[in-house]
Amino acid sequence: MILELVVSGRGSLVSSASPSYKGHRCPVEVIAHCVWLYFRFPLSFREVEELERGVLVSRETVRRRCAKFGQIHANGLRRRRPRPGDTWHLEEVFVKTNGELTYLWRAVDADGAVLDILVRNRRDKAAARRFFRRLLKTTRTVPRVIVTDKLRSYRAAHREVMPSVEHRSHKGLNNRTENSHQPTRQRERAMKGFRSVGATQRFLAAFSGTSPRFRPRHHLMTAPGYRAETTICFAVWDQTTRAAGRPVKA
Repeated sequence: MILELVVSGRGSLVSSASPSYKGHRCPVEVIAHCVWLYFRFPLSFREVEELERGVLVSRETVRRRCAKFGQIHANGLRRRRPRPGDTWHLEEVFVKTNGELTYLWRAVDADGAVLDILVRNRRDKAAARRFFRRLLKTTRTVPRVIVTDKLRSYRAAHREVMPSVEHRSHKGLNNRTENSHQPTRQRERAMKGFRSVGATQRFLAAFSGTSPRFRPRHHLMTAPGYRAETTICFAVWDQTTRAAGRPVKA
């Protein structure tokens, strides 16, 4: 079933670069499926290679495809999302990078959509300020309310970057962000930790833009509704990766 998807876009919010498959021997559909498998499920490059039955591809080829197209496809999915809500939830958690603890800063809106992530070595005022500025630049919008835990760095950065925005500091109000961290924890365990701050930033930026799009809250849906939502998700993916021969309608 081919659908034409009409979504209020975010074209001006992220890079509008479209994927170029020039020089690749495999069809677009095979490359897009390879990237989708890696960022949707907790799989290694070798496991993706084994799943691509009938296609001669090495795990190094899988790695190069994910490195080249992962962020481009994630940006394309973000452009096709509605604009974020006016309430943002921010939180930071520990992630293990090359055996050392670093900090993953994450922001989601009221619907649980990931707005942006940032990996830093510290969780001080400078890191919080950089994350705030990055958020404003990425979304090109200003929230009405931000919700954080009681880390003082948020208060200091808030006063400097967006003093006119209401700031609610309460740990019990931030469950949306905590739930958003769970897929990252699952992936961190599967990968046995991350290798470097830069590699972690690159992977999680693509992962957080791709994986949540294919995780509809099926416990809140009927079976027909879930199937319809899944169909729309794959229609958006085909448009984003240019795997679809023609546009689809919702």
